[in-house]
Amino acid sequence: MANPAPGGQNRLPLHVVMAFASTALPVAAIGLVMGVYLPRFFASAVGLSLAAVGGAFTIVRLIDMALDPLLGMAMDRTRTRFGRYRVWLSIGAPIVMAAVYMLFMAKPGITEFYLIGWLLVLYLGISIVTLSQAAWGASLATGYHDRSRVYGLIQAVGVVGAVLILLLPMALGPKAAGAAGVHAMGWFCIIAVPIALFICLSLTPERVATDVAKERVTLNDYISLVRRPEMARLIFADLFMALGPGTTAALYLFFFHDARGYSHQQTNFLLVLYIAAGLVGAMFWGWLAQKVGKHRALMISTVCYAISQSALMLIPPATMPLAIPGMISVGFVSSAFILIVRAMVADVADEVRLETGKERVGLLYALVTTTQKIGTAITVGISFTVLDLVGYNAAEGAVNTPAAIRGLELCYVFAPIILVFFGGAAFIGWKLDAKRHAEIRRKLDERDALAAEAGLLDAVAGASVAVQAPH
Repeated sequence: MANPAPGGQNRLPLHVVMAFASTALPVAAIGLVMGVYLPRFFASAVGLSLAAVGGAFTIVRLIDMALDPLLGMAMDRTRTRFGRYRVWLSIGAPIVMAAVYMLFMAKPGITEFYLIGWLLVLYLGISIVTLSQAAWGASLATGYHDRSRVYGLIQAVGVVGAVLILLLPMALGPKAAGAAGVHAMGWFCIIAVPIALFICLSLTPERVATDVAKERVTLNDYISLVRRPEMARLIFADLFMALGPGTTAALYLFFFHDARGYSHQQTNFLLVLYIAAGLVGAMFWGWLAQKVGKHRALMISTVCYAISQSALMLIPPATMPLAIPGMISVGFVSSAFILIVRAMVADVADEVRLETGKERVGLLYALVTTTQKIGTAITVGISFTVLDLVGYNAAEGAVNTPAAIRGLELCYVFAPIILVFFGGAAFIGWKLDAKRHAEIRRKLDERDALAAEAGLLDAVAGASVAVQAPH
C-alpha cells in the first residue's frame, strides 16, 4: 500500500492520498459558507440582528466545544470489522447533509432558537467528519515528512472545494444574488458530501495499531494529554492561529464592500483569489515543512502573515490591481496554519503511543479541533458585538458612520496579526523534530513487528510471547 521513501519511511501512493482527501472538498466548502456567507445571510436576507446572529454562533460553539473530546474518546474505543474511523465518517455525513439543508435554505421569519438548534446539528456532523478524517490520517501516514505531504494535499483539496463554492454564484449570474446564492451553495454541498464519502471509503485502507490497549478512555486521559508540554503548545498555537483568520472570515464581506468600496462581484472575485492562493500555499508550506521542520515553517508563516495582512491597509480603497496581489499573498500565507499543526499532532500521537502503549489519536485531534471551535465562537461573537456597539449597520444599502467603518477596519486588519503572532511564539524551543520522530517511529515499528510475530505464534502454536518495548 505504501512505497518506501528516503530515510526508510513509507510514502503513501498519490491516488490513495487523493481519495482519502476527497472528503475535505465538501467540508471546506461548507466551512467557507458558514464563516463568510452564512452570518451575513441570516443578518440581512433572513432578518435576524447582528447581535442575535453573533450570539447564536457563540452559544453553539461554546456548547459544541465540549463535544470533540467525547467524540475522540468514543473513536479511540471503537472496534468494528469495517474499521474505526470509516464508521464514524459514515455516521457524520448524513447529519451534515440534513443540517446544511435546514440552514442554507432557511426562510425569513425563523427565530434565533431555530438558528441555534440547526447550527448545533451541523457542527455535530462536521465534528464527526473532520475529527475522524484527521485521526484516520495520522494512522494512515506514519512518516514525519509524509505527514506534511498528506495534510498538505488534504488542505489543497479543501481549497478546491472552497474555490468551487465561490465560483458557483458567479457562474449562475444575477439570479444567484443574495439568498439565492446561499441556496445554490447549499445544494452543491448536499450533493458533494455523499460523492466524496463514497470515493474515500472505497479507495482508502485503514490501519489499526497492533498494540492498542483496550481499556476505557477516561477524563484523566484527556487531562494528561492536555498537560503534555508538546500538546499544550499545539493547543495554544492552534487557538490563536484560528482566532486570526477567523476574525477576517466573519468580517470579510463587510470590510471589502463597506469599508474599502469594492462591489459584490469584486469582493467575491477577491475571495476566490484568496482561497485559490491557498492551493499553491498548501503545497509550498508542506514542502517547506519537510525542508526546515514543521515548527520552523509555522514560525516563518506567522511573520509573513503579519506583513501581508498589514499591507491591506496600505492599498487605496477600490483599487483592484493592488488588492489582487494583496489578497493572494494573505491567502498563500494563511494556508500554512491548519495543515502543519495537524501534521504535528500526528507526531505527538506517536510519542504518546510509544510512552503509554495507548492509541489516543482521536482524543489528541479532538483537542485541536476544539480550539478551532473556540476560536470561531470568540471571533464571530466578539466581532459582531463590537460592530454593533460602534453602530455598524449590516443591512443592505445602509449608510455607516466613519467611526463604525474605522472600528470595522481595526477588527479586520490588526487584531488578527497580534493573535497569529502569539500562536507562532508557542514553537520557540520545540523539541519534537524530524530526528526525534524518526527514533520514535523506529521503536514503534520494532514493537509492532514483535507484537505481530507474537500474535502469529499464538495462532499457530498456542504459544504466549511477552512483548517488550524496545529501548
